[in-house]
This record gives sequence, structure tokens and C-alpha cells, in this order.
Amino acid sequence: MPFTIVRNDITKMNVDAIVNAANTQLLMGGGVCGAIFEGAGADKLQKACRALSPIKTGEAVITLGFDLPAKYIIHTAGPVYKDGKQGEGDLLRASYINSLRLAAREDMESIAFPLISSGVYGYPKAEAFQIAAKAIKGFVEYHDMDVYLVVFDRESLDISRELMGEIEAFIDENYVEDYRDLRLQRRLLDIEGKPTDVAESRPLMLEEYFVTEKGIEPLHRKIEDVIGDLDEPFAATLFRMIDHKGFTDVEVYKKANLDRRLFSKMRSNAGYMPSKRTAIALAIALELTLEETHDLLRRAGYTLSRSQKFDVIIEYFIIQGSYDIFKINEILFSYDQPLLGGVG
Repeated sequence: MPFTIVRNDITKMNVDAIVNAANTQLLMGGGVCGAIFEGAGADKLQKACRALSPIKTGEAVITLGFDLPAKYIIHTAGPVYKDGKQGEGDLLRASYINSLRLAAREDMESIAFPLISSGVYGYPKAEAFQIAAKAIKGFVEYHDMDVYLVVFDRESLDISRELMGEIEAFIDENYVEDYRDLRLQRRLLDIEGKPTDVAESRPLMLEEYFVTEKGIEPLHRKIEDVIGDLDEPFAATLFRMIDHKGFTDVEVYKKANLDRRLFSKMRSNAGYMPSKRTAIALAIALELTLEETHDLLRRAGYTLSRSQKFDVIIEYFIIQGSYDIFKINEILFSYDQPLLGGVG
């Protein structure tokens, strides 16, 4: 744990193992396969592969990483795409599952995958991504391993046009690049019963307000009615809320896409202060309302700001009551935003 989508050169990944989308003969090929062979040292890697070949489609075997930053290379042969009706999906899923199981048997803590079969083997990228994401999410639900999926373009993400349209509309309505956007300030001033002449009053910071299902609300409402003592530290609030929601620690750190060791630090250190992304991930895992999320973030010294596209996207999902952190991360990735969860 966790599962992270990244843009990177897989040969530069500093993990226990990288996965080579190999051919069944384990011969040096082109594309990512060729880059892995070159990075590892082609002659050394080919000699090691020769002793293990051939393999079946969907099978996985392991060699040393040689000159790569990764300690090992897991080689798996993905299917050649024909029409999607020849069992290609099952074979592609097997490539991921068998690679992950092999890594687990070797007590690995981290692994990086390319998008298997999506190159010269012709598997449609969006479909290949969905199979990869489902296989990896199912695995990390029961195993503590950092899994990276190296993706280079948005075409790989199978996000519905309807969802993207809704998010675009929400961003257009709520994303403000300048804190002193006069139209929104006037709306806020009207709500507070203050003069509508902005020049006659102090500039209102958008961070002092948030959007709920009922509209724009001030942050200084009686949040203690919902959450409790406003002076309570972040960790104390977090674990009290976990108990109140009836979740276990394991459920929370997995739903938050967090590393188990990081969560243990929070348990053992009452003064632990998380990064903003970690705090938001925990709010998502606990399925907090927007008001509760703002309060939890304030205890760690953060807020959701209308000047940050990342924050606006998070607001959208919370308002919608959509708490699938992997789906949220797919959207964040498509907007070139940092992802939720991780190890810090």
C-alpha cells in the first residue's frame, strides 16, 4: 500500500522491482522492454532471461535488476489484442496478478508497472488501464505494498465524458485564480449582511468560506456542534472520528491509500502533523462532509482554497458524496494535480 499513478521513466524508478512487458521468449524488444534491457545491461539481462524462457502469456518470472536502480525485474508476457473476445482481458489481468504475487512471495515492498500490452500489442489504453487499476486495487486491499502504475498520457484513463463535463463545470463555477474576485466577494458580503461596496470593507479571503449543498457557508459556524473541542489536536480528532464512524484502522488507511507505517506513526505520536494531501485522504476515507473536512484540515493548519484547482476538485467529490479515492486520483492525474495518499 498505496497505489499511485505516476508519469515517469520506469527504468529510473527506485523500487524493489519494475515490471517488464515482455514477449514469451523473453528476448530484448523495442519500446519499454528495450529500454529496460539497455538500462539493466542488455547482455547480462538477456543471459538471465535465456535460462527462464519461454514463458506463457500471463505468466511472470523474475531476474536481477543488474544496472537498474530497481533490485529486480519481473518479466510478464501480456496478450496481443485481437478483438477483446479471445480472453485477452483475463490474460492481461493474470499478468498483473501473477507479477504482484511473485513480488509478495519475495517480500518486496514496492513495484512499478508499465501499462502492459498497450504498446505494440495493441490493447486499447483506456481498457488496459481499467484492467490494471482493478487488479492492483484488489491486491493492495489485502497486501501492504507500494504499487506504481507508470502512465504517460491522459488517453489511458477511462473517464466518462459525463463525469469530466460535470467536473469542468464545477471548476469553471468555483475556481478563482485571484483572491479578490469582486463578484464572489459581493455575494459573500450580501450573505453576511455587510455593505455591498467592496471598497468600503476589508477584502474577504475566500478561504474563510466553503461551499456546502446549501450554498456558501462561513467557516466560523459552530463546528464544535458537529466535531467537538476546537482545540483538540489533529491526531486526537482523527482517531475519535474513526471510532465514531465505526471504522477500523486498517479500513481507514487502505481507504485513504496510505502506507501502513505512516498510519502507525499517527497512532503512536499524538502530536503528528500530516501533509495536506494526507489529511485530505483521511477525510475522504472517513467520508466526511465538507464542513467536517474543513475542520479536520484546520487542526493540521490547512484549508481548502478556491484559488487551488486541486482543492476545488476535492470539494466536488465531497459535495457529491463520492469517496472512491482511486477514482479521485484518476481525475487529479488527468488535471496534472498531485494525488491523494502515499507515504507522507
